[in-house]
Amino acid sequence: MALPHLHLISFPLCPFVQRSVITLKHKNIPFERTYLDPKALPDWFLEKSPTGKVPLLIVDQDTPLFESAVINEYLDEISPPRLMPEDPLARAQERAWIAFASEMISAEYRWMTAATEEAFHQARDEAAKGLQQIEKRCRAAPCFSGPAFTLLDATVAPVLMRYELLQDPDSPWQPERYPNLARWWTHIGAMPAVQGSVPEDFRERLTRFLNAQEGFAGPRLAAALAARGH
Repeated sequence: MALPHLHLISFPLCPFVQRSVITLKHKNIPFERTYLDPKALPDWFLEKSPTGKVPLLIVDQDTPLFESAVINEYLDEISPPRLMPEDPLARAQERAWIAFASEMISAEYRWMTAATEEAFHQARDEAAKGLQQIEKRCRAAPCFSGPAFTLLDATVAPVLMRYELLQDPDSPWQPERYPNLARWWTHIGAMPAVQGSVPEDFRERLTRFLNAQEGFAGPRLAAALAARGH
C-alpha cells in the first residue's frame, strides 16, 4: 500500500516536532517539512491547528493531525514494522511513559527559561525528579525498553540532546547519576535518525533563543553553550 503524502509543519527548535521527525527518519517515511516562525503564524496554519501549536501533520494535502504522540502512532500504524509492543498491556505501559516523557520536555523548558536564580534551581530539582523516575525505567539494552527502537526512544531523545548541549554545574542532567540513561544516550544519540532530526544550525538557533530570554537561565546557558564551541 502506497504511503500518503505527508507534510510536517514545524518550528526549528520544537522538541515535540523533533520526536516526530525521528520517527519519520527511523522508518524511512518520505515527508515534506515546512518551518514556521512561532511569532508570525500564518492564517492557514491557525485554521488547521486547533491548538495553534506544532507539530501539525497534513496528510494528503488536506487532512490535519495534531499532537506529536498521536502523529507518531499514526506514522507507526501506516509503516510496518511497528515501534510499539503487540501486547495490549505492554503497549499501554509504553504510552504511559511516553506521556511522562512529554512532561520531561516541559520541565526541561522551564529550567532553560527560568527568570530568576531561585526559579532556575527549583526547575532543576523538578526536572531531576523526572530523570530519576525514567532512569529506573530505562533498560538501555541498548534501546529504552529493550533491544528494539520504540516510540519511547523517539520521545526521550530530544530531552537528552538538549541536556547534553546545555551542560551546566546546576543542570538536572548529571550523567554519572543516571548510568542507564547515559548508556542509552550513547547508543541513541549516535543514530542517524536522531542526529538528522534537527536543523544543521540547531546549536546556533538554540543559542539565539536562550540569549533572547529575559532573566537568569537563558543568558547563562547560552554563554555555556557558546563556550563549548562546536
